[in-house]
Amino acid sequence: MSGRTDGTGMFRSLRVRNYRIYASANLLSLTGTWMQRIGQDWLVLQLSGDSGIALGLITALQFGPTLLLSMYGGVLADRYAKRRMLVVTQALMGLLALVLGLLVAADGIALWHVFVLAGALGAVSAIDAPVRQAFVSELVGPELLTNAVSLNSTIFNGARLVGPSVAGLLIGAASGDTAPAFFVNAASFAFTIAALLSMRNSELHPSPPVARAKGQLREGLAYTWAHPDLVLAMGLAFVLGTFAFNYQVTIALMAREAFGLGAQAFGFLSTCFAVGSLSGALLSTRRSARPRQRFLVGAAVVFGLFTIACGLMPGYWSFAAMLVPAGAAGLVFSVANNSFVQLGADPQMRGRVMALYFMCFMGGTPLGAPLIGWVSEHLGAPWGLILGGAVAVLAGCGAAAWLARGRRVRLEASVAPPRLQLHVGPRTVPSAQVRTAAEAAARQAPGQQAASGS
Repeated sequence: MSGRTDGTGMFRSLRVRNYRIYASANLLSLTGTWMQRIGQDWLVLQLSGDSGIALGLITALQFGPTLLLSMYGGVLADRYAKRRMLVVTQALMGLLALVLGLLVAADGIALWHVFVLAGALGAVSAIDAPVRQAFVSELVGPELLTNAVSLNSTIFNGARLVGPSVAGLLIGAASGDTAPAFFVNAASFAFTIAALLSMRNSELHPSPPVARAKGQLREGLAYTWAHPDLVLAMGLAFVLGTFAFNYQVTIALMAREAFGLGAQAFGFLSTCFAVGSLSGALLSTRRSARPRQRFLVGAAVVFGLFTIACGLMPGYWSFAAMLVPAGAAGLVFSVANNSFVQLGADPQMRGRVMALYFMCFMGGTPLGAPLIGWVSEHLGAPWGLILGGAVAVLAGCGAAAWLARGRRVRLEASVAPPRLQLHVGPRTVPSAQVRTAAEAAARQAPGQQAASGS
């Protein structure tokens, strides 16, 4: 099988050989990445004395460079061969993971080392992410893009399902030593590099390269601003990415502070969230068309409500159970928003548009993660979840109000099966404008009739 794209089904993108190779290696690499995230968060808690602010700061350092470098990464994605760029970025991320592991193993690690390496990893990831996002369309073509994006999320959350559990077991078996998790992640990048090098170039769908020129960053911003649908999607991505998608901070603090448990319990809670995320990703693979804006709005509100519910859970097991639907709702929103933006952008602008999207989705983390960490540390870990969920609900309601300007809106809810649907009618025209248009048509009618009779 080579580049076939025919047929239907949840896994139809896997019929494409290049994508199949990429997806298999990506599963191994992302498992290592999640192991490093768990190990890094646990290492920060060990070195900082369980500081929520330090945990938020390490997250901010890892995602902060997105604000500065993501758009530049998008320009590079539109200008150069994406596959070659990914080989370089994957090799650099593997090297950074190896350095962190060696420092921990040699017992020479300090908190500032973790901060510096997290910032360096964030800088490389800021270039890697928009290139990788845009590369998906070159692997499968536009017909399978929505399915491929959903499968990528399935793979991402399948790795999230396995990685935290394995990391928790490794750290627990090593009496709290996080070095094995970092070494496994460093080795995992080799699989992605090998997959990229083994692809058949003739079966890729490259977009025409954009020549080097001045003002390409501004061109990407202007293009996005001229499309209100993209602005809406990126606005939701920014607000939810800043305040609601901080589970890497809140789950760790809930495990350690609210419940007084160790690394294995932390890994289990992360796995529960991943189970829900994986379910949401699998549901999203059935979608073949571009999502509607009202679907994005509804998904944002539902995710916010589940996040609030997580913060209200009274015990460890009820919290673990609520993480499953919260993860599913978050992933449904994330996949839909990603597909919506990719399918709404012209191929020659896709790298820059996806860079801006990634900057919105992850760039707010340097602001949101320390804030959520501060709230969790001073008011209690549950309040970090409650605040983030409330902001997501308000953002969804605000977006719904913006969409509903001049339209008839109806909300339908049902219990069996559980369903929440937002129906937005066509935009209504004020009666004064209707009368003006009718009078203008009446005035033009005699002249048109005379012209047609002559």
